[in-house]
Amino acid sequence: MSSHPFVEVVLPGVVAPEGLQVRRADVPQPGPGQIVIAMEATGVSFAEQQMRRGRYYDQPPFPFVPGYDLVGRVHSTGQGVDPGLVGRRVAALVKVGGWASHVLVDAQDAVEVPDGLGAAEAETVVVNGITAWQMLHRTARVRAGQRILVHGAGGGVGLILVQLARAAGVQVIGTASPRHHDALRELDVTPVDYRTGDVPARVRELAPGGVDAVFDHVGGRSVIDSWHLLAPGGTLVSYGSASTRDDTGSKQWPVLKILARTCLWNTLPNGRSAHFYNIWAGQKFHKDRFRARLHTDLTEVFTALGRGDITAPVAARLPLTSAAEALRLAESGTVTGKVVLTP
Repeated sequence: MSSHPFVEVVLPGVVAPEGLQVRRADVPQPGPGQIVIAMEATGVSFAEQQMRRGRYYDQPPFPFVPGYDLVGRVHSTGQGVDPGLVGRRVAALVKVGGWASHVLVDAQDAVEVPDGLGAAEAETVVVNGITAWQMLHRTARVRAGQRILVHGAGGGVGLILVQLARAAGVQVIGTASPRHHDALRELDVTPVDYRTGDVPARVRELAPGGVDAVFDHVGGRSVIDSWHLLAPGGTLVSYGSASTRDDTGSKQWPVLKILARTCLWNTLPNGRSAHFYNIWAGQKFHKDRFRARLHTDLTEVFTALGRGDITAPVAARLPLTSAAEALRLAESGTVTGKVVLTP
């Protein structure tokens, strides 16, 4: 097979978005059990924004190719893989390596995208959709009739989370900047402006008895407030420390602080529980179980997307070679939805 032009975007170190480098080479060859995916869409997520600053808590050493997830068509298969997969549209969660025209993955890590879903549309719900689904249904195990608080309800994960919650018959209060409030009201979510006034006091007005779950990506002081807003038996799910994005110092420390707090809170005798959600938990030691759960949950998310239970807007589509512009746009806080890179 003749080699197609292969393009990848490299993050060489802690640089401004313009410091990203574009490299060209030959398309990789799949080894046994592997496939090469010809990327059709990959996303700019919060993880890459943190990695660019050297602030993502388990990023690899520089230089590396960023890109947390991707959707594309199977380009070639390695030994032991069904060659009938060639041409099929699949999604993969990779953490790094997605910002490339062709991506090598283990065949078992690819999840088929149902017919009828476009590549960019499917891409918007890979990392964000799995995160939202697992936190809602596996960690917090929400039930119809409950009430939850979602921080950053206008963001990538938050927007999918509130829609999945509404589809499950759950009442939702969502913090967001005012430009997202009308869209949230249309989704039957009660918006709270996180920039003005006392957010915990406003949430207490709306839910005097507390909320059944809080989903907090902010970290820092917010996690403590979130814990205190729980009803008896409620669940706190922390999944990041966005408030420390621009900090200097140890990138592990903000997460370790949250982990220490959740451990301490779980010893208290009030029936509440606290969790730090990590999408990669269990991947190292329980690989088969991790993969099975990922397949199940992403398939559920794709089904919800196909049914119209959730929509995840594409904020902008830019070519892979414009990754710097895409990253700057995603970091500007001026767009709604996912910034998607295409070949």
